[in-house]
Amino acid sequence: MKDILEKASQVKLLIFDVDGVLTDGSLFIGDDGQEYKAFHSQDGHGIKMLQRHGVRCAIITGRTSQVVEHRMRNLGIDLIYQGQENKLEGFADLLNRVDLSPDQVAYIGDDVVDLPVMRKVGLAIAVQDAHPWVVKHAHWQTPRAGGRGAARDVCEMLMEAHGVLQQELESYL
Repeated sequence: MKDILEKASQVKLLIFDVDGVLTDGSLFIGDDGQEYKAFHSQDGHGIKMLQRHGVRCAIITGRTSQVVEHRMRNLGIDLIYQGQENKLEGFADLLNRVDLSPDQVAYIGDDVVDLPVMRKVGLAIAVQDAHPWVVKHAHWQTPRAGGRGAARDVCEMLMEAHGVLQQELESYL
């Protein structure tokens, strides 16, 4: 774990996949084609806490959804890449926008489509219920499943690595 915390201490940008990471992977689609997703509130609060301590957050997802756009704006995430069939293209553009090197970036994914980016970043993270191939290529795996607190696990681990988790938690006492 010491090696993971050392890598995490260098992270200035955390990139999330959406389906299977910020959600449990379920897709609810109504007869009218409207898509619905459920997000875990603890994940959202973890993202807000992490951002308060200077780590930026971004989304790279293969699907396109107004629900995702709305939720990310609500969380203060403005680096949103949707419809990314080739996630490496979005990743390259994102690195240019934020002027960071790959070793300053963490990525959290759940499926094989996330592997091209995961293999480029300084800290690759798989959710607890990720595909076995993704787990094999990750540096760390979250204790909780996607859409069930995995993002919060990552945010708190990064805050711990940056030495601010205790201070953040104590601010609520």
